[in-house]
Amino acid sequence: MIARLRALADDEDGSILPLILGYMLLAVAVIFVCVCATDLYIAQKRLDSLADAASLAGADGFTLEATGGSVRAELTDEKVREQADVVVTAVSPETRLVSAGTPDGVSARVTVATVWHPPLISPFVPDGVPIEATATTRTALR
Repeated sequence: MIARLRALADDEDGSILPLILGYMLLAVAVIFVCVCATDLYIAQKRLDSLADAASLAGADGFTLEATGGSVRAELTDEKVREQADVVVTAVSPETRLVSAGTPDGVSARVTVATVWHPPLISPFVPDGVPIEATATTRTALR
């Protein structure tokens, strides 16, 4: 009887190895997903900053309008797009300028877009996620 129990106990050798391998595979998958999510977050923040910079440059493309006793800074869609395009092209050639214009003549609104690709090849994360950012800057004379 004791010999039989010992034989059964000997059969359990190595049974924890598949569990360890399974947990290690799960841990690697979680690390890959976390690295890719962090990179996506950083790419979105960079795109937000680029949209801010492009709208700020677009707001600098104003012309001064003097009517009566007042002076007003007037923006046009063409000037906003021209200024924003220079910034987007200089900073990030792979980013495209979706739209740039002025909704009210004193604000510059710029939308930029790009495609994010994960830094690690992983079957858990899609490849080629489109991201977009919009920023608005208002110009004012004091």
